[in-house]
Amino acid sequence: MKKKLPLIIGIAVFVIILLLCCTKMVDNSEIGIKFRKFSLTDQGELYATPVSGLIFYNPITTSVFTYPVYIQRVNYNPFTVTTRDAAEFLMDPLLAYQLKRDKAAYVFNKYRRSLRDIEAGYMRTCIYDAYRICANNYTSDELMANRARFESEVRVMLEKSLGDEGFLVNEFTSQITPPQSLSAAIEAKNQAIQEALKAENLVKQAEANAQIAIAKAKGEAEAMRVKADAEAYYNRTISASLSPFIIQEDWIEKWDGKLPEVSAGGSGMMLNLPALSK
Repeated sequence: MKKKLPLIIGIAVFVIILLLCCTKMVDNSEIGIKFRKFSLTDQGELYATPVSGLIFYNPITTSVFTYPVYIQRVNYNPFTVTTRDAAEFLMDPLLAYQLKRDKAAYVFNKYRRSLRDIEAGYMRTCIYDAYRICANNYTSDELMANRARFESEVRVMLEKSLGDEGFLVNEFTSQITPPQSLSAAIEAKNQAIQEALKAENLVKQAEANAQIAIAKAKGEAEAMRVKADAEAYYNRTISASLSPFIIQEDWIEKWDGKLPEVSAGGSGMMLNLPALSK
């Protein structure tokens, strides 16, 4: 047994190495592509089939390539595109996509690249072309006024071009940055609108204050008229109550009983009326 022990250990190591080289585990978060290295179809494509689970293969003639099939997110560097009136906009796209399982073999046969390489090559070109083609249908003012529609058009183009190649677009958003000159013009326009609204509000406030003053003046005038009418009514009532009989009665009540006296002077007679007692 002691003599056979090194042999047994050697065989075990060989088997382990063989298993490591000849097997591959493909879990459910990815799809495996098993292909023959030295065999092509009549159209020049590899014999490639999708596989999953524990895969046994001959590493000399066969290989297994894997693609993740869960959602991938790519934040691209900004693109510069030109509108119909030659204004340059900066587009900062974020793409979330997913490889279709049934298209994995097709993608591998066509590109023979990892998803990172496909993102940096084919997908980036598709995004730039979609931006370029859609932006050429807008002037700078139209694009700023219809950014949501522009982005929707770009996404429709991407869904078509990437979908045909086996990729599903889950999310696509853009941060659109206009040229500096256009940003300044927009800011000036917004400032002018704010100033106009402020002036309009001041005019409305002045009109409201004037209406309040007018209403207050009318109220005061009406109060004065009512007061004057009341005083006039009072005076008319008092005047009407002072009849000649009332005046005569008042005079009699104040008479002290003395008759008027007549005196003769150098220039004529003088009638002295008795003074009424107060």
